[in-house]
Amino acid sequence: MPDTTHITPRNGDVLLLVGTMKGAFILRANKARRKWDVGGPYFPGSAVYALAYDGRGGRHRVWAGPQSMHWGALLRSSDDFGRHWTNPEEANVKFPEGAGAALQNIWQIVPGRDAEPKTLYCGVEPAAMFVSSDAGKTWRLNEGLWNHPQRPKWQPGGGGLCLHTILLHPNDLKRIRIAVSTAGMYVTGDGGATWRPSNRGVRADFLPEKYPEFGQCVHKVAQSKTKPERMFLQNHWGLYRTDDGGENWTDVANGVPSDFGFAMAIHPEDPDCAWIVPLESDGFRCTPEGKLRVYRTRDAGKKWKAMTKGLPQTKAYETVLRDAMAADALDPAGVYFGTRSGKLFGSSDQGKSWSELLDGLPPVVSVKTARVSLKPKRKGA
Repeated sequence: MPDTTHITPRNGDVLLLVGTMKGAFILRANKARRKWDVGGPYFPGSAVYALAYDGRGGRHRVWAGPQSMHWGALLRSSDDFGRHWTNPEEANVKFPEGAGAALQNIWQIVPGRDAEPKTLYCGVEPAAMFVSSDAGKTWRLNEGLWNHPQRPKWQPGGGGLCLHTILLHPNDLKRIRIAVSTAGMYVTGDGGATWRPSNRGVRADFLPEKYPEFGQCVHKVAQSKTKPERMFLQNHWGLYRTDDGGENWTDVANGVPSDFGFAMAIHPEDPDCAWIVPLESDGFRCTPEGKLRVYRTRDAGKKWKAMTKGLPQTKAYETVLRDAMAADALDPAGVYFGTRSGKLFGSSDQGKSWSELLDGLPPVVSVKTARVSLKPKRKGA
């Protein structure tokens, strides 16, 4: 097994949590974001599609969902930035007896809102959502979604039938939006007791009915933290925006080389600003023309501009997957993404210029950001 290195974050540092098909890595840098220390690999040999940082309630806990081809998926956590990890003897996220399903993969881990400091949400395959109310000690299946009458008609996408996106309304504790490939988006307004599809205006080119109630292959949805009614959506063909919390979606594929893609991130403060990485097509899932271009909008999708400074523009047939792009909360915002070829890129100026942070990684499937808040040590302690 490879030697594992570790990071030692300081108060105010930026973290990058990077999941790959053969393990996870944790990077740290100060607010200048010029030099990055690298910790890992953690869980070498396991695919890690889900990573999250929970800094609520004085915690500095990193969550990971490694999936072993021999032992299955398991939810693990570290309170010291990867030096030690929990290792439950049996699966902590699992379907109850009688559900007729077994956990295949963990796709998303989302800490709850500040008003619910011990709540976490977990999206899995086969498509389901689990909830913890005790900071991750125990988990329960959301029965309302699992028993939805439309569920028997859901079909798996290329990555399986996975619940890959969980969006929490910051002010309404009972409103949650989820995205499933290929069931589309569903929303609850009663804390998960009942769910309804919410895909009006999103097309499904691969179905006989182009605008069905459900069945869309949604790739990613990004929600504004400051204006939660504003979201951007990257579909399996289609780029959309909503201004009413997802009730109606408008096509905003204006000036992009393709409206097919996976990755998407939204500015932490500016709801009109978002980033995407278009791909050529369903059949050729690589960057168009062999140019690695991040497209940014600053006017809510009316126009998109290619951001290329520092990115390869020849023979760069790269692929960026659905969860492999993220933005940090600094000013100016940093943007980061990883590729299936194992490259990790970053920008500390909102995408104006880019640098290669790492190369030679296993295929990157997840990139998350966090800001470390550590209590200063008392004198003499």
